[in-house]
Amino acid sequence: MASERLTLTSQRGEHQAVFNGSWYRGAHTHFIPSKAELREPDAVDTFLLYGWKPARPFITKTARITAFGSCFAANISSHLAERGYAVQGSHLGNNAHIVRFGEGMVNTFAIRQQLEWGLGERDIPDNLWFGPNKEIAAVDPEVRRQTREIITNADVFIITLGLSEIWYDKQSGDAFWRAIPSYLFDEAKHGFRLSTVEENLANLRAIHACIRRSRPNAPIVFTLSPIPLMATFRPISCLTANSVSKAILRVALDQFTSSVDDAKVYYFPSYEIIHEMFPDWRLEDNRHPKPEAIGFIMETFERNYCDAGGSTA
Repeated sequence: MASERLTLTSQRGEHQAVFNGSWYRGAHTHFIPSKAELREPDAVDTFLLYGWKPARPFITKTARITAFGSCFAANISSHLAERGYAVQGSHLGNNAHIVRFGEGMVNTFAIRQQLEWGLGERDIPDNLWFGPNKEIAAVDPEVRRQTREIITNADVFIITLGLSEIWYDKQSGDAFWRAIPSYLFDEAKHGFRLSTVEENLANLRAIHACIRRSRPNAPIVFTLSPIPLMATFRPISCLTANSVSKAILRVALDQFTSSVDDAKVYYFPSYEIIHEMFPDWRLEDNRHPKPEAIGFIMETFERNYCDAGGSTA
């Protein structure tokens, strides 16, 4: 006998939605918001930060912040520095790669390399790292010392992931920060591939463990940059490759944050916020966010994660 068709009404404020009610909904059910609900003033907190926001803001003006990863990390660093937060390396004279080239460390392999290298847990061969102007970023003892100083002094880490496509050294298997400068490219030495969810999950766990060995109580905020690939090296369209690249990282982040036993690990949904709150969020280059979208995300982060009047615990 066919089951009776039921309807379920969801009332949220002045908005009402009707769903098929004959399905078992489980212990935790959260329906997708309507467009009208996403236009409400509290929409970002209600429909995007739910389940992710901290119990209370914890980044104070005296907390030393280390933020690096994708180029979207530069937006976070600039926003907080302009508001008087203590972003490490924002002063002149620091040559640590996570300061000078931090927004170019767009994959989890590079982020892991910097932490483990800076803390003396691994050595890195020459000619693996390149700056944005195609210069070789030296494996220099002084740079390493400065990197260690930043890591060991950090009160808060904000790490932004960017992409899962990687170029790698065919002999060592080590990943590069970015593509290979054309004047150095050697097909016998340099390869390209799409990294897996499992690899990125392993890197996230290693990044977390590395930070915890140095800073056991420092909050760690992970986020995923919404900025898409400039180009893919796969034999498919860039737009579809970007979907896969972001999905791999988002799945890895979800598996990591849902399994890690650490109350001071957070996820900030910048990727979801910009896609859901700003249907037309890109500039004409179809990559970089419009200023109003960046401003909204940064203000949302500051409101929920930052405590301007507090002091470092």
